[in-house]
This record gives sequence, C-alpha cells and structure tokens, in this order.
Amino acid sequence: MNLTATMPWIAAAGLLVFALVVSVGEISRRRGAWLLPAGLSMLFLGWSLIAIVNEGLLGFWTEHTRNFWGNQIWFDLLFAVGIGWYLIVPRAKAVGMNPLPWLVLVLSTGCIGFLAMTARLVFLEEKSFRKS
Repeated sequence: MNLTATMPWIAAAGLLVFALVVSVGEISRRRGAWLLPAGLSMLFLGWSLIAIVNEGLLGFWTEHTRNFWGNQIWFDLLFAVGIGWYLIVPRAKAVGMNPLPWLVLVLSTGCIGFLAMTARLVFLEEKSFRKS
C-alpha cells in the first residue's frame, strides 16, 4: 500500500481515538490543550503543501468536480465547516476573537485555518479560565 492509500486510514484511526477521548473526558480544560489543534494545523499545512507541489494549487477542485462522489465529498466538507463555524463563533466572540479574519482564513485554507482558529480559541479560553 502506498502513502496516499495508507494516510486516509491513519487519519481515520486518529479521528476515532480523538472522538472517543473527547466523548469520555474533558479534553478542552487540560492545560496546553491548544497545542493539539495547533500541531495538527501545522502538519496539515505541510501535507497540503506537498499536495500543491505535486498536484497544483487547484488540484482539489479537479477532484471535487470529477464525479458525483467528488461532489458529495465537497458538499460534506462544506456542511462540516458550516456546522463547525456555527458552533465555534459564539465561543470565539466570548473570548474577544473577531471571527471575520478567521472566516477569510478558513474559507481560503479549510481545516488548516479552522484548526489554527480552534487552537487560538482554546488558548484564550485556557487563559481566561486560569484568571478566574
């Protein structure tokens, strides 16, 4: 199995572990919890740069317009970002974050920006929680 066939399985396993940990514990109140989304943002940026170098800047669009499955995956990603945005904006505003610059980042980079925004949010929440 090559790298592009293996990495989706590794990512799915990582999501499963993360979802189980979040489901049974309070991960967001742990000191330094912001480091996980920050690190994932950096790793995903690196992976995306590899994709851009190998497939071109708009290679993702070719995949999403290739067939019905490509369309379905695109719609799924848009719904996921929309749901995440709906849930994160009130928390972001509560700690003084201006969501509009983050929206530009998220719309232009997808989950790279969303992970960075999540890291900043968790960092600010941790900081305000320690003060109280």
